[in-house]
Amino acid sequence: MIKNDLYLKALRGETVERPPVWMMRQAGRYLPEFIALRDKYDFFTRCQTPELAAEITVQPIRRFPLDAAILFSDILVVPQAMGLDFKMKESVGPWLDNPIRTMEQVQNIITPDVNDTLGYVFDAIELTLQKLDNEIPLIGFAGSPWTILCYCVEGKGSKAFDIAKSFCFQQPEAAHLLLQKITDTTIAYLKRKVEKGVSAVQVFDSWGGMLSPEDYQEFSWKYINQIVEALSPLTHVVVFGKGCWFALEEMTMSKASALGVDWTIKPEFARTLTNHTMTLQGNFDPARLHSTPETIKKMVNEMIHRFGKDRYIANLGHGILPNIPLENAEAFIRAVVEWKP
Repeated sequence: MIKNDLYLKALRGETVERPPVWMMRQAGRYLPEFIALRDKYDFFTRCQTPELAAEITVQPIRRFPLDAAILFSDILVVPQAMGLDFKMKESVGPWLDNPIRTMEQVQNIITPDVNDTLGYVFDAIELTLQKLDNEIPLIGFAGSPWTILCYCVEGKGSKAFDIAKSFCFQQPEAAHLLLQKITDTTIAYLKRKVEKGVSAVQVFDSWGGMLSPEDYQEFSWKYINQIVEALSPLTHVVVFGKGCWFALEEMTMSKASALGVDWTIKPEFARTLTNHTMTLQGNFDPARLHSTPETIKKMVNEMIHRFGKDRYIANLGHGILPNIPLENAEAFIRAVVEWKP
């Protein structure tokens, strides 16, 4: 039994004394102990070495009173497992030498046996669970098929993902085949994570907001919903679509346990769109962690007041930025932990 199950209670919609809190990218570049490992090992070595991934996962847990841990990994391990040789390029970010641009390339992409290609992730889960010792839940995650497609077709990060969008609109058959292959691999990957002991899974649709509401339905949501349908009988599924407030009503009708929201939507509007029935997660602007600890505490209290303490998981509206002072990250977390109605 997990000793602190506040996060799971919120996912189940139970009444809680205070909301649970964790931060997207909490095991990351704002921590000096993370930077020390980053300086010794390259990015994908850290992802692919179970001992390093487990250590990085628990680093923020040693420092802060967080209510959940999220496994250190990357969304691009899935396309890597499918045979796409992604690298992390210095001062560029994700990089693929031969981006996917044709139906022939899509047809050649494999749908792998995740046990063979992603075994290191499952080993990292086992090691992490030993370190956590049932204190708090462990979250597993994957990127949404659309977000993975963006990187596979663009070949790198982008402000608008124009090439990826053009590919979908000019070659929809190839796009849908690629999205389905990613979806099938992701379902197998997340199912294995659940078997290995994660307590919930989160799907990150980082680039969903690049699409119009109509295109979002066609190229993103219907694939995310396949994942939700496949995983919801086994575990809690959280869906976070950055910039996707327009899809909240549709998402609420799914079997997702919670929906993440970014900082561009008012808590009251998010509650209205989700019919006051859905657990919501978010939505503190990560850049606001540059405010003073006093301001952060005040803003967090207001955020909880506006969302309400039940069916709510306090979090950022996207990942924590690398240049946030430790005391400010701690101020955010403690403001939630010490919250009183």
